[in-house]
Amino acid sequence: MPLYDYVCHNCGLRFEALVRAGTTPRCPRCRSTAMDKQVSAPCAPARSTAIITAARRQAAREGHFSNYPAAERRNLLRRS
Repeated sequence: MPLYDYVCHNCGLRFEALVRAGTTPRCPRCRSTAMDKQVSAPCAPARSTAIITAARRQAAREGHFSNYPAAERRNLLRRS
């Protein structure tokens, strides 16, 4: 289900909605189906070293080593 942004013609509300194929979204405020679909700006993934390090630690705690390079995986497996 894709996430779309909409603007209602009746009340002017801007909102996001998960929409299944063949489903007509309704305004959460006035329940109208008269609206315009807006272009959503995608958010680029974070590239912070701290965020990447934290995600790798969490993955290692959960037993997932696929996000590590092969050399790092070998070192991590030796420590365990």
